[in-house]
Amino acid sequence: MMPKAKLKAQKQARAAELVRPLPEGGAWATKAREAALARWSDMGAPLKRDEYWKYTDPRALIEADIADADLLDTSDEAPVFDAFDRVKLVFTDGVFDAEASDALALDGVEIELLADAARSDLHWAREVFGTLDARAQTPVERPLASFNTAYATQGVLIRVTRTPAKPISLIYRRSATDADALLHHVIRLDAGAELTLLENGPLAARSNTVIEADIADGATLHHIRSQGRDHARLGAAHIFAQLGAGAQLKSFTLTVNGQLTRNEAQIWLDGADGSAHLAGASVGDGAFHADDTVFVAHNAPGCESRQVYKKVLRHGAVGVFQGKILVDRLAQKTDGYQISQALLLDEDAQFLAKPELEIYADDVKCSHGSTSGEIDATQLYYLRARGIPEAEAKMLLVLAFLAEALDEISDPDLAGDLRDRLEAWLQRHK
Repeated sequence: MMPKAKLKAQKQARAAELVRPLPEGGAWATKAREAALARWSDMGAPLKRDEYWKYTDPRALIEADIADADLLDTSDEAPVFDAFDRVKLVFTDGVFDAEASDALALDGVEIELLADAARSDLHWAREVFGTLDARAQTPVERPLASFNTAYATQGVLIRVTRTPAKPISLIYRRSATDADALLHHVIRLDAGAELTLLENGPLAARSNTVIEADIADGATLHHIRSQGRDHARLGAAHIFAQLGAGAQLKSFTLTVNGQLTRNEAQIWLDGADGSAHLAGASVGDGAFHADDTVFVAHNAPGCESRQVYKKVLRHGAVGVFQGKILVDRLAQKTDGYQISQALLLDEDAQFLAKPELEIYADDVKCSHGSTSGEIDATQLYYLRARGIPEAEAKMLLVLAFLAEALDEISDPDLAGDLRDRLEAWLQRHK
């Protein structure tokens, strides 16, 4: 085993190879970027020897050069969320596309581009930008997030002062085979406000995105993300959120296709009676590796959290789940639930799981479980006996398996749209 000092030196040397001049900006953005660059340089680039990267090789996410990735023709179906009224903000190859986007205006919401706001010397985002990234480095280092904070110039800053009439939709499009994108979004919800934030699309051949969300007392953020159908996509996505008293977060991610996807989340329940629900559904066939790494910290009494992750895998596809619930000694009456399950459609698929509970309070209700297995033969026989063809019967059972994760979406219409996408994927992969 390599000594820790030698391993860290190797990581720092790798990180140094990727260091470049920081983007120009105003005082608050420059300060945050300098601090993030210092973190990146000190931690070093992630390696597979790291505890929370042992199931996922990060090399493709940090190589200096990126291989071309063919564009996928998705003309066979309408874009995700296309039927919903929303404010559309479009990023093409990781750059804001003003012509394809709606106006940056919505009653009750302030919307600005990071590229514009970062030039100012004072801005409300200074209290959030880079702050949650820095907080998220303990107890698990997340160097890709700090790299993003240091160098991302594209993204949106959204402040919600009162509940808007419709969602904000971040739409990602890819036109170049070698697009390499960094996006950083900052969300602040004032007390009592509510927002639905949608994300969809392939974004780039390789991407690194960060969402930092500050959810004040009594506020609610619904976050629903569909990561697109690109077969060759490489991506790391992070969501860091801190919740005040009575605040709520509900985040759901759908991952279909993609060569390598790493979704990280770190959530802090800082105020009493807060609630955080994180869920994901992944379906992969062949060269597919989807990693969900989730950390929820209960820091106040009476809070609830749920982690619900379901994966359907075949033909060598790999699914990873690393989830932790941490309960501080002050967080009495915590209710924490964690479940990760995989449906393996053949013997070549693989599911790797690391569920964790760390509890310092004595009045809590916490549970976790992780299972993997094949389609239940009895259930399949039951459907076949009623005249349902085998392929159709298997699809029904797969959709039923994924239903618990989809049920975490509060809006039934949005959940139905994603359920239809899953059914279409399964039809194409019979």
